[in-house]
Amino acid sequence: MVKSIQDLTVIAEALSVPIRVKILKMLCEKEWYVYELAKELNISRQLLYLHLKKLEKANLVEGELRLEPGDPRAKKYYKAKPFRLVIDNDIIKNLKEE
Repeated sequence: MVKSIQDLTVIAEALSVPIRVKILKMLCEKEWYVYELAKELNISRQLLYLHLKKLEKANLVEGELRLEPGDPRAKKYYKAKPFRLVIDNDIIKNLKEE
C-alpha cells in the first residue's frame, strides 16, 4: 500500500486527527449512512464529509450512493476498505521519491 513518500504522507495526514481514526474505527465495524454517522459523532454532515474526503484520499474508506425503495433521494453510505499498513525501517528506506 505504501510505495512512495507521498503515499505515506497522505495516509499519515488522514490518520493524524483523532476524529478521523474514530470514524475509520466505526467504518471498520460496519457500513454507515452519512446522516447516521454524523449524528452518532455529534458533528455536522459538512464536517464529516471533510474528514471522509481525507480518508478517501488515503484509500482507507469508500462511499456509495444508493436509492432505497420509497425514498426519492439517494443516500450516501461509507465503509472501510480492506487495508494493511506496515511501517518499519526497511519500508521507509525503500520509499520512492516523487
